Amino acid sequence: MGDFDFLVGTWDVTNRRLRERHVGSDDWDEFPGVSVAGTFFGGAGSFDEITFPTRGFSGATVRIFDPAAGTWSIYWMNSRRGVLELPPVVGRFVDGTGTFFADDVDEGRPVRCRFVWTAITPTSCRWEQAFSTDGERTWETNWVMEFSRAPAG
Repeated sequence: MGDFDFLVGTWDVTNRRLRERHVGSDDWDEFPGVSVAGTFFGGAGSFDEITFPTRGFSGATVRIFDPAAGTWSIYWMNSRRGVLELPPVVGRFVDGTGTFFADDVDEGRPVRCRFVWTAITPTSCRWEQAFSTDGERTWETNWVMEFSRAPAG
């Protein structure tokens, strides 16, 4: 059983994304999504595709577990760019919370990127992305996804 087994299935997703990052904004854009997820390698791999019907694009995530390091690497791609985004965020689950980090560039500036998975139940979970531009002293959450298990059928 893998850490991301909870995500298997179909989810309705409420997305909240900051309209402008790195300016202290609290102006959020809210839009729906539908995510379909599965696993491979007996749970040591995970994938999902999320469609954003009001935004005209889709995204996909591939997650792979490194048993030697005890960490997950999470890779993102989207239909607009058509490339695997690098670097992956890397981390693990501790006490039911998954925290993952990467050094990246956003809007031309170096950032520390953080993904956090929390509030995991059989019917709901939460993912958020935050960036730090000051060596992890402060974080600006810029995208939140609230997942609700889609009704069967």
